[in-house]
Amino acid sequence: MSGPRFTDPMPASQRVNPKILFIGAPEADAGTFAARVRADFPGIWLLATNERAEALQHVPDAEIIIGHHFQFDEPLLERAPQLRWIQSLTTGTDAIVRLSALRPETLLTSTRGMHGPQMSELVFLHMLALARDLPRMQRNQAAAHWERWPQQLLWGKSVVIVGVGAIAEALAPRCKCFGMKVIGVSASRRVPAGFDAMYGREELLQAAAQADFLVILVPYSAQTENMIDARVLAVMKGSAFLINVARGGVLDEQALLQALRAGRIAGAGLDVFRDQPLPADNPFWREPRVLITPLLGGMSNIYLEQAYPIVSANLRHFLAGRLDAMLNIVPH
Repeated sequence: MSGPRFTDPMPASQRVNPKILFIGAPEADAGTFAARVRADFPGIWLLATNERAEALQHVPDAEIIIGHHFQFDEPLLERAPQLRWIQSLTTGTDAIVRLSALRPETLLTSTRGMHGPQMSELVFLHMLALARDLPRMQRNQAAAHWERWPQQLLWGKSVVIVGVGAIAEALAPRCKCFGMKVIGVSASRRVPAGFDAMYGREELLQAAAQADFLVILVPYSAQTENMIDARVLAVMKGSAFLINVARGGVLDEQALLQALRAGRIAGAGLDVFRDQPLPADNPFWREPRVLITPLLGGMSNIYLEQAYPIVSANLRHFLAGRLDAMLNIVPH
């Protein structure tokens, strides 16, 4: 792949059995991962745990740490003097890259490319629930109230996807199956399959004005901080919905609240926030035009099955000293 070249200064004798620490999560159970790795890599040194406290005890000896991006922080990296490689179990690694304790020589890789199915399905959950007013149906069910109203269709609607990467490329063809027009906004003018039109980032306002659904997938960076701001919200249709499954930092949340309360857009589906978990006193919880999901976009019930091919391939390359062959190397 393109990017920086990595060389492994370790002698082959020291590459044979590096100490690996796996930090599990609800969708990536440590025991399940350990069983698979030990079957594929007999004799490998691996500590796999779902408990952060236990993981921290072994961090000082770890040469490889595998876990989700949110499990890495300054205290963990500061306690990892032997660390040579971080394998993130997520596509986004911005939270890791921002850590001052991340040493330049530490290799960082992601699982980019595995999240298309679950992210796409969550976007559809939000689009369908918002368009058909599922919360109203749930309120009526709780009150045993029978009420019918015309149902808004996705068919014929325009979805504008801000940020065209692997996830957007999985989402776009699915939108076409629903009869939607798909417009992309990207720093690249490449037009992948499933897109009807592509706009540059400098043309964001022109694209947003066409959206029935504005779906945010752009990675978080200094350049995309508050990318979706009051100016973007102001040009959207009053009937349009905004869906953020990217990062909380790419959206001006105060501007969104103001737009919702003024009725300038029809509603929003939010899976990510600046403060996570979302505090109980955050006004989004009580905003009737908002549908909240708690950072579910990347999750699935087969998460390890999806991630393991990338992780195991990278582990084989690392053990063989073929660092340049590793998948999804993240420059930092």
